[in-house]
Amino acid sequence: MNRVTEMVKHLIIINVIFFAGTYLMAEMNGVAFTGSKFFEYFALFFPENPLFQPWQFLTSMFMHGGIMHIVFNMYGLWAFGAPLESMWGKYKFLFFYVAAGLGAGIIYTLVNYYQFNIVNDQLIAAGYTPEGIRTVLETGSAKGIDVTQSQFNNFFHVHNIPAVGASGAIYGILVAFGFKFPNSEMMLMFLPYPIKAKYFIPAILALDLFLGLSGKSLFGGSGTGIAHFAHLGGALVGYLLMLYFQRNQVNRWD
Repeated sequence: MNRVTEMVKHLIIINVIFFAGTYLMAEMNGVAFTGSKFFEYFALFFPENPLFQPWQFLTSMFMHGGIMHIVFNMYGLWAFGAPLESMWGKYKFLFFYVAAGLGAGIIYTLVNYYQFNIVNDQLIAAGYTPEGIRTVLETGSAKGIDVTQSQFNNFFHVHNIPAVGASGAIYGILVAFGFKFPNSEMMLMFLPYPIKAKYFIPAILALDLFLGLSGKSLFGGSGTGIAHFAHLGGALVGYLLMLYFQRNQVNRWD
């Protein structure tokens, strides 16, 4: 079993502090967990939303939407991050983790901005004024526009619901783990036998790409609620960083 390395331990502690702060503030104000002021300050809102702030690209990496969300992400941080930190040193690992997380948030926002504007342009063409578009974003209802229900759902979702979680950074770590330990066998809850990292990681990325493009959920229905392009963004940044590290023989940063 992997030991908990120093930087991984510190990152887990920070995530737990943010989660506890969100919970306590929600309890103090008598609101739902996701209605906490912590969400307004630290979750990643869409740039067109008045609650958006630039620092949210960083702080959203330490926010989570529920107990199982943080448990699975922190397990992934420990399981895949600890071997990398042992190999790289704590500062190189921290740089990689934060870079993958920031890249995930930026790429996720850019993809959402493109998809948002497809529907926004249709609303303008249909004669909606800026005030009318704001009403659509408040009510989730519009008529006379030539977009699919999935596109409209995404338009409403990305504007109103912030992104939270360490998943983008974890996906970057997962790609790095695949580079360094391609033949490591992984036991998954839904498979009765182990699968090597070099097969599992491309498969999970392909699944995220399919679900992100189709707007579907793995369990049926709408896929909104899972930031597939944040996962893919973190994985892409992780992949590019690994290529850079390998080509330039970047050593440990202790």
